[in-house]
Amino acid sequence: MSLLLIYVGVGLFAAYCVWGVVLYIMQAKLLYSPVREVLYTPDELELDFEEVVFRSADGLQLTGWYVPARGSELTVLFCHGNGGNMMHRLDSINILHDLGLNCFIFDYRGYGGSQGRPSEEGTYLDAAAAYEWLIEEKKTAPDHVILFGRSLGGSIAAQLASKVKAGALIIESTFTSYADIGKRFYPYMPVRWFARFSYRTIDFIRNVYCPVMLIYSRNDEVVPFEFGLALCAAANEPKEFVEIFGSHNDAFLVSGEIYKDAWTRWLRFLKGYKRRTGRHRAS
Repeated sequence: MSLLLIYVGVGLFAAYCVWGVVLYIMQAKLLYSPVREVLYTPDELELDFEEVVFRSADGLQLTGWYVPARGSELTVLFCHGNGGNMMHRLDSINILHDLGLNCFIFDYRGYGGSQGRPSEEGTYLDAAAAYEWLIEEKKTAPDHVILFGRSLGGSIAAQLASKVKAGALIIESTFTSYADIGKRFYPYMPVRWFARFSYRTIDFIRNVYCPVMLIYSRNDEVVPFEFGLALCAAANEPKEFVEIFGSHNDAFLVSGEIYKDAWTRWLRFLKGYKRRTGRHRAS
């Protein structure tokens, strides 16, 4: 009987190790879910837009859409989540346009029409290149740029905000770190030991010195509400925490006017903040 238990224990340990190896190898596929085909554009919403082609610092050709709003000085640089491509964010683009904001959304390497394969460092380079395009090609003043990221994109936007000057950072439904979200889904695995990615949003946000708004739903089945509270606690002032409702992928739609009102209120605050301070502090 004891020999049988030993065999069973060895078998279970071997299976555990094999599963750990599989998770280690498959991490990139689990984290990044790009779609290459871009079937729809802002044209579907009857929005004017510019198809943008620009290059990352390491020479990859990236694609994006610049969607102008009449008479707006503020531009949202939109870092989307880990799945699909920018066409899957048309609902968000429409909301931002209705709020009177220019929007520049882009696809990371390996997504949509952008060259290359996704990687953590690559996503940071791509966001930095998109920011530089806005500053250099559109002559957008840095303090007129709102860095916005949803889910994985929030970590990318926070990393960028810790490196450049911006008018504000808005992150929505974003994890505190890759290891933290991995531990949530695989609590029985030593995720921190074999994590191939970092995306340490909580470290980035400590080094952000522009106004920060955080938007989270208690009903989010992917990113716990507590992650948002932890990020808010780590963020510097001025900051605002907004609670919405709905699941991870549709809370911004389900919350309707609550979501839009939060943005409107924050934009009003930013206008007054800029007037009071004269400028935003550089990160």
